[in-house]
Amino acid sequence: MEPGPTAARVGRAEFAALGGLAVVRTTDPEAIEHAAEAVRAEVAAIDKACSRFRDDSDLSRVNADAGQPVEVGVLFAEALAAALWAARITDGDVDPLCGASVRALGYDVDFADLVTGPAAGSVAGPVRTAVARAEARWTAVIWDATRSTVRIPAGTALDFGATAKALAADRAAGRAAAAAGCGVLVSLSGDIAVCGPAPEGGWHIRVTDDHRSGEEVPGQTVVITEGGLATSSTTVRAWQIWSEETASQRITVHHIVDPRTGRPTDGAWRTASVASASCLDANVAATASIVRGHAAADWLARMRVPARLVHVDGSVVTVGGWPTDPVTAAAPAISALPQFAEVTGTTGMADVTGIADVTGTADPGGVG
Repeated sequence: MEPGPTAARVGRAEFAALGGLAVVRTTDPEAIEHAAEAVRAEVAAIDKACSRFRDDSDLSRVNADAGQPVEVGVLFAEALAAALWAARITDGDVDPLCGASVRALGYDVDFADLVTGPAAGSVAGPVRTAVARAEARWTAVIWDATRSTVRIPAGTALDFGATAKALAADRAAGRAAAAAGCGVLVSLSGDIAVCGPAPEGGWHIRVTDDHRSGEEVPGQTVVITEGGLATSSTTVRAWQIWSEETASQRITVHHIVDPRTGRPTDGAWRTASVASASCLDANVAATASIVRGHAAADWLARMRVPARLVHVDGSVVTVGGWPTDPVTAAAPAISALPQFAEVTGTTGMADVTGIADVTGTADPGGVG
């Protein structure tokens, strides 16, 4: 998803962030530098806490010492709470304890290096041979709020790919709006959050399989004035590996793993776009929809989650009040999905109040 033109003049900045592109827009063009600076700071903080691709991140330290309690910072604790909340409300369809499966598929370096590195297109170079595997589930994660430590089972690894970037978008939008004193839109590789008053005519967002695509590819332009919008897709972050199960044959895999099998999903939808009260809420529902396949449409409708689902054959299904106008549509309704802030008592900008209520040792509950 890419922010499109709006009726009002707005400020715009963009820069590399979290392995992709950050786009910042402000209703006051003169305030764009203040907003961009705030977003850069938030992105740097989330990268330091949650990146799988730097050895000094809290997440990498937790994974390196799997089986032992590891002390972590406040931001990582909030990201962990978000990831466990996502697992809880999706009945485990979005599970942060799938890191070993993602690594087994070869996604253990930044995506740009994965698809352009020495093994990307050369049989002669080092080649990944991998078979994904199922592993322990999210309820095995142990959070100790008193000591600020987290322990995961030995042999497992955390991956916050379904939640951390969206959480960062929400936090960054809030911080940028406060710094700029105006309405702000933040897009982190297509994970979009807005905060403050929208411009006249709203924020126009182009929804496609790939957030980098323009008007020439199939998609839909929608207008949002609040909350967040996120798309999960199996078509963008995809690569090839050698598989032990297919001998000398390469297979195409992607980054959305079914936690029950440890393998990339192979379901009904290639893309799911969702609007909700926050980018985090939206991205969790979108990722769960890819994992659930055909069952996602009924789940989204039952939860009154506005979504646009693209079948593998390119046909489109809209549910939960998502507008059907294929060109420029009105704002999707805000979903009734239980929000992270409501469940945990956090605002995304404060301390991690209530995190103990969503740790892996809590009742998994679920709404799906």
